[in-house]
Amino acid sequence: MTNKKTMMSNLTRRVSKSKLGKLFKGYQQLREAHYISSHFSTYLTPELASSHELRDEVFRIRHKVYCEELKFEPIAADGLEIDEFDQFSRHCLIRHLNSNELAGTVRIVRPLQDHEQLPIEKYCLNSITRQDLNPRNFDRKEICEISRLAVPAQFRRRQMDRFAGAATGVINQQAYSETELRCFPFIAIGLYFAAAATAIEANISHAFVMMEPRLARSMSFVGIKFEQIGPVVDYHGKRAPYYINRELLISSMKPGFAVMLDAIRDNIRDQLPATEAFYERELKHLCEPLKQVAP
Repeated sequence: MTNKKTMMSNLTRRVSKSKLGKLFKGYQQLREAHYISSHFSTYLTPELASSHELRDEVFRIRHKVYCEELKFEPIAADGLEIDEFDQFSRHCLIRHLNSNELAGTVRIVRPLQDHEQLPIEKYCLNSITRQDLNPRNFDRKEICEISRLAVPAQFRRRQMDRFAGAATGVINQQAYSETELRCFPFIAIGLYFAAAATAIEANISHAFVMMEPRLARSMSFVGIKFEQIGPVVDYHGKRAPYYINRELLISSMKPGFAVMLDAIRDNIRDQLPATEAFYERELKHLCEPLKQVAP
């Protein structure tokens, strides 16, 4: 019996290394890639906030998550969570197609003027020990920070999504596997991909994020490899500074999710002209009065 198992194992190994085996594996990866992308686009779509109404929806979602649920920020009388960085940020949303409800949001803080800082520069600059990747080394137009990811509670109803961290995008690796894609947390991944797509299409070279190490680990689950550039510090819980660029993002991503990112990039690219036109028209009127709170 043992010899038979060994023979079968050797045969399987040989087939997998053969041209036929590699062709079959490639076919499986292609099927998975198209499944992931089509599954996301069947139920969800990325959307850029290109109106006052959509921006207010962003701030309402953030208030529910960051103020009411997590209590990271004080309750605001108007139910909107806004800070000083929102005046030079772009906001991404994920819309649930069946209900037409907004299922999550994330922002890309993008300074353009010399006096504009990233949140990580204002509040956590001393935590960055990789001085070659200090955001102050780069031109303002080349950097961004991904922050304020929020998934509202009504889109975390499943038992496997009810755990600490799910509101801000952490993936429960105990509950998910690559073979369980029908229940994968596509909202959180879609938000990160929408942020990445916005940064790539805007030709931003360097992205930073202050996040929990477990969130960085859960992103590596789909092949997004953030580079830690400093130690864990106490900032809204245990967090560390991370860095990523386009090369790091693309080089390590799993094939199925790479196809999904490409589809989201196409969608974001189509929306960018209207979004940028909105910001050019309305920038001076946005976020008044600004609330001086931490990110």
